[in-house]
Amino acid sequence: MNLFDTIVKPTSIPEIYRTMKHEELEEKVREIKARLGKKLFIPGHHYQKDEVIQFADATGDSLKLAQYSAENKEAEAIVFCGVHFMAETADILTTNQQTVYLPDMRAGCSMADMADIYQTERAWTELTRLFGDSMIPLTYVNSTAAIKAFVGRYHGATVTSSNAEKMVKWALERHKRLLFLPDQHLGRNTAYNLGIKLEEMAVWDPMTNTLEAQVETDKIKVILWKGHCSVHENFTVENIKQVRADYPEMNIIVHPECRREVVALSDFAGSTNYIIDRIQESKPGSAWAIGTEMNLVNRIINQYPDRHIISLNPHMCPCLTMNRIDLPHLAWSLDQIEQGSSHNIIKVDAEIAKDAKLALQRMLDLA
Repeated sequence: MNLFDTIVKPTSIPEIYRTMKHEELEEKVREIKARLGKKLFIPGHHYQKDEVIQFADATGDSLKLAQYSAENKEAEAIVFCGVHFMAETADILTTNQQTVYLPDMRAGCSMADMADIYQTERAWTELTRLFGDSMIPLTYVNSTAAIKAFVGRYHGATVTSSNAEKMVKWALERHKRLLFLPDQHLGRNTAYNLGIKLEEMAVWDPMTNTLEAQVETDKIKVILWKGHCSVHENFTVENIKQVRADYPEMNIIVHPECRREVVALSDFAGSTNYIIDRIQESKPGSAWAIGTEMNLVNRIINQYPDRHIISLNPHMCPCLTMNRIDLPHLAWSLDQIEQGSSHNIIKVDAEIAKDAKLALQRMLDLA
């Protein structure tokens, strides 16, 4: 199952919203928010544009925003300013009396799209032939509802970049080896931090349906899905060498979705919230090169003018799919909700939602 099996087909935004002045769009959003009051809740992901994040009722990472949505029982309409897998998670965790909307249905995630359910089921069949029942699956929350449901059915759980080490430990206490979906870099960095050797990790390539391994199969402990974040993979060893040469005193902090060699050469690595907190707790005058999404880096730079902060990659651009959520789409979405329209609703199939919630709940129970 893919994204379009679980959502209403997208409707093109009318041209009038594209031609409205920025100030007019802002005023429209403010007025509708005021009229809808507590019936409306707008969660905004850290990577959103400033023009959108200014209207967010809560900001955070994808799972935290879904949890905020579930806790907000008064909200009837949840306009999720993020990407489709995040809105799916919000729909899974909220009640049937709440409706989740995505302002632009084209706001997807390249990483989540690197593991579809057909590829995953095919991989599981082949890996079971190789490893028997010695595996347990884990999936990063940056995955589709169908993948979360698959993991839930096979007794696995979801993970976040904040709790990945705890969840990998949990999995390996129950089974000899694990399949980690869909981000190979987060899986590799996490397993390495837990003392698992790189050669004990294999990579499953869903395009060729093959296992890439350096050792005999019985010595493999972690099977990494060959997926990645198209933003974080653009931070390189060369970027680090350049920063070290230009700014020897600068701290380098990166997200664990970066490649292993980049994380190894950095001073700090952690989730989006970890990066935000580390900068917030740093001393005025300190210097930082940040390896994560550009909208967030620019926001941090503006928040802390008394620190020297740059992007680790000076040529980095914002997450293109996340940036499909813009002010015109937000204004149009709110307009449609106020008029009683049913455009851009995210609705996960009930059976998929049930199994996906199992995977999410196993993780939340360990929080």
